[in-house]
Amino acid sequence: MAYGANITEKIVTTIGNPVNNQTYQSTGVAYDISIAGQPFFLLNDDNSPYRRVTAQYRKQQLDTTREPGEQTLTGWWLRSQSSFHLGAGIKYFEPAQDESLRFQFTSSKGVDVFTKGQITLLNATASAYAGSAPAQMIGLNDGTDNCIFVTDGSALKKITTGGTTTTITQAGTASTILSLTTDGDNYYFINGTTIHRGSVGTTPADSVIYNAGAVTRATLRYVKQRLIVAIGNVLYELNANATGAAALPTALYTHPNANWVWSSISEGPQAIYVSGYDTNGTSSSVFKITSNAATPNALGFPTLTTPTVIIDMPTGEQVNFLDTYLGTYAVLCTSKGVRVGVADGNGDISYGPVLFSDAPCFNVAFRDSYAYVATKIDGESGLVKIDLAAPTIPGSLVYPWAWDLTALGTSVSSNQVAFYGTSDRAAFSSGNNIYAENESVKVPSGYLRTGFVRYNTLENKIFKYVTPRFDTKDGGLSITSIAPTGAEFNIGSFAQGTTIGDVGIPYPPGAQQYLGFQFNITRSTTDSSKGPLFTGYQLKVLAAIPRQRLIQFPTSCYDSESDKFGNKAGYEGFAFDRLTALEAIESNGDTLVITDFRTNEQFTGIIEEIDFINKTPTDKRYSGYGGMLLVTVRSIS
Repeated sequence: MAYGANITEKIVTTIGNPVNNQTYQSTGVAYDISIAGQPFFLLNDDNSPYRRVTAQYRKQQLDTTREPGEQTLTGWWLRSQSSFHLGAGIKYFEPAQDESLRFQFTSSKGVDVFTKGQITLLNATASAYAGSAPAQMIGLNDGTDNCIFVTDGSALKKITTGGTTTTITQAGTASTILSLTTDGDNYYFINGTTIHRGSVGTTPADSVIYNAGAVTRATLRYVKQRLIVAIGNVLYELNANATGAAALPTALYTHPNANWVWSSISEGPQAIYVSGYDTNGTSSSVFKITSNAATPNALGFPTLTTPTVIIDMPTGEQVNFLDTYLGTYAVLCTSKGVRVGVADGNGDISYGPVLFSDAPCFNVAFRDSYAYVATKIDGESGLVKIDLAAPTIPGSLVYPWAWDLTALGTSVSSNQVAFYGTSDRAAFSSGNNIYAENESVKVPSGYLRTGFVRYNTLENKIFKYVTPRFDTKDGGLSITSIAPTGAEFNIGSFAQGTTIGDVGIPYPPGAQQYLGFQFNITRSTTDSSKGPLFTGYQLKVLAAIPRQRLIQFPTSCYDSESDKFGNKAGYEGFAFDRLTALEAIESNGDTLVITDFRTNEQFTGIIEEIDFINKTPTDKRYSGYGGMLLVTVRSIS
């Protein structure tokens, strides 16, 4: 094929990238702009100006959802919480995704969150007893006072709410007490050689009821009116009314693994439960023991059946303690944290996920609808409180929880917990000490950290104000903002008696995809028994939507054109080719690259509108297809 004298004839085959991704490469003609690789001269005048207009970013539509999202970009975005009773453990605060998240938070310490609609400081704790690390603690009423019975090495101590400590005189030769239990009227314990029974009255009487031999590890519990003891890997059913240092009876069950130890014994309506683990760390299980009423044993009780496994724990997780409550709930204190399970009509237990994995858990006590678990909190001895009244999400086995009492300044995990008799006053171990709740003094300070607030959208936001609902009459408040990186910024401090309104959020600076907040609460400076009342907070946020531009280009679209220097450009069909190329991109809704050679501006956009006005008449030689092409594009980068 011979080429003519005009070197601007079009190329037969398209080369390079698709046209919408192309940028125009200069050929010596001084074009004003290029759109998707198509060059144009501008023909702007008073009737058809070059225009740049801010594109509408406010969507004029009704938003019927409770939470603002990507469909709502007008005015303040509000977010508030007025109750925190569904506990800790969330990372993001997204109520639009799950109703329960409206009442949850990330973490807390030193505050009571379980009263709906308010947060108050918890009571402080103080050392109530110092001795040897207790192997067991149980709460009892001796007929005069609420007490806790505590093992202290080879001694058994009774501690009253008033702080009076009495050492219980033991029969026989004393040795290290390994486990302690009660039937309400009597206590029972096993030490290194014998099993004892005694009255819990104001003047306890102690006697040896079994010889146990040489014992280094044992668990003793009174369940279903039976006394069960686990020594090493062997289970025995004992006579709680035995007298005179009897020999141990025939074993009820011996685990085939010689390295197995039984860690707890508890009861449910349909079964007795025993948990244990391999000391080599390879396995841990929960067994159930049922009874056969048709064949009573020598004590007149239905014969207990051979234990059967109902739970095999995940590899590497061992059950340190298991106890049941109200005939339904089973709390598993494990090396990974704590799980809550429920028992069915057959005595089998279904258990849920680990509620928190900050530290291993070792013991549990119950009061009202709550479970109190002994563990370590932020490096200190303390309790985790779990609300068993209802799961966080209906039908799940996830229950509300939060950090509770702590022993400030300690550094070990608590492994025992009990309540003073029938009272609501809790006590827990910390190494060789026992800490008890102070019934009048509040903790010096506490905090609550919210989940990260994202408003269910990934758009950046400008966090402007946080408004706490906080009564400073009996304490103060400071507020910290938490950046996505975890960095913390103090954004406001308010002393006791001051008024708190909208608090500006200057840090972290700039728009953020999400932020969290921590409310730090301090008790009264004049009365240590009083603390402030925190009833919620509200956020005011603006959508930081990047503004887009609508740019109108009035262009020349003719077959033959010339630049300001008189350089000729074009070919027959040049106008139609450029127009159809842009229309194809417009139809596909694809992006394109726009370059303005006058300002050296280049950006990506999409075509909003094409308006072509044919102004050239046809003649004998040429089609006359050409005229004014108005192209309106929306910048997107």
